[in-house]
Amino acid sequence: MATVTAVPATTATTERRRTRLVAAGAAAVTLCAGLGIRAVADGDIAKYAGDALYTVLLSTLVVLIAPAPGMRRVAAAVGLGLSWLIELGQLAGVAAELSQRSIIARLVLGSTFNAPDLFWYVVGAGLFLLICTVVPRPSGLRHAP
Repeated sequence: MATVTAVPATTATTERRRTRLVAAGAAAVTLCAGLGIRAVADGDIAKYAGDALYTVLLSTLVVLIAPAPGMRRVAAAVGLGLSWLIELGQLAGVAAELSQRSIIARLVLGSTFNAPDLFWYVVGAGLFLLICTVVPRPSGLRHAP
């Protein structure tokens, strides 16, 4: 029978704090990358890279809000689900109306539905999982597969 060792509350709190700091930094880098790609490229490359990075950003924000061990798959799924929800919400036309009034609404909600975006959001969720696998956790350990 395996013995379970409890992690002291202060260690868990410190780990969550570190995870939040890393997630905040990753969110900032992702946001800059998304805006930067649109500044240096145009057309499909910029659009679809932006779509993928949008899901990476949403997944990263999930980790920032709820930094718990083993959250990477949940965060990727939530980021993907939110991306799809926002994209499908564009079919109602509300996003287009809000996008005309605000640059921030245009960046966050988009304006028109584009079916290929749904695929690129999946790519973004996969990219998020790949990054989580390659980049060490704040404690210095690698994420489990």
